[in-house]
Amino acid sequence: MNRRTFLMTTAAAALLPTLASAAQNYTPGLVDSLLAEGKTVFIDFKTDWCTTCAAQERVIGGLLSNNPEYAENIAFVNVDWDNYANDELSIRLRIPRRSTLVVLKGEEELGRIVAGTSRSQIQALMDTALTAATA
Repeated sequence: MNRRTFLMTTAAAALLPTLASAAQNYTPGLVDSLLAEGKTVFIDFKTDWCTTCAAQERVIGGLLSNNPEYAENIAFVNVDWDNYANDELSIRLRIPRRSTLVVLKGEEELGRIVAGTSRSQIQALMDTALTAATA
């Protein structure tokens, strides 16, 4: 392994705890409970074996580490697609597949990304969530 690959891998691994600490694992009713509290909710439908999901997680982790306002103002929820693909939440939101990111506030969906891994696209979604959360 060359030095650059080692440093990038180490940096990415260091960011994963940031994401893990910011997100709650989904259980039925959790999202509705957070929305009822008036929170803006960023939902990540993913699996642990999905490479696109892992790429999204690295981007989200990097953004969280660069801007603590995201974690302070947005409720992050991880939904294990393998366990909850047919859950009421997935059906209600018409989630087509794993690697789907959705932002909700109240009864409104503020944005969605399906299988996108672009830092700018994910940051725009997180910024939309932050704006809604702090409005």
